[in-house]
Amino acid sequence: QLQASGGGLVQAGGSLRLSCAASGRDLRNYVLAWFRQAPGKEREFLAAHRGSVGTTFYADSVQIRFTISRDKAKNTVYLQMNSLEPEGTAVYYCAAAQGLINSSIRTGTHYHYWGQGTQVTVSS
Repeated sequence: QLQASGGGLVQAGGSLRLSCAASGRDLRNYVLAWFRQAPGKEREFLAAHRGSVGTTFYADSVQIRFTISRDKAKNTVYLQMNSLEPEGTAVYYCAAAQGLINSSIRTGTHYHYWGQGTQVTVSS
């Protein structure tokens, strides 16, 4: 089970840190990722962390402003989001998958486990 938290209301230009805690399964060697979905839009990949080697992947749109990190001991992945924009208003989801190749990491359909989502609202 994945439990996302840390969402809320923030002004444009502000920051939030999302957390996703895993329980019931050791995800140390999984890929853990963050996606978001705004109303009426498709789910969008944001960032991923490959647990086995520690490599990270980012969408071009957030690479400079967002940072994904991971605490293996706590089975938790974080997403630090800076310089948030109103277009970032969405439900943010964490997801986990095992055995993904790099070309599949940005595609949500390859992930086996999903958290319930946390709402982020960015006011202008």
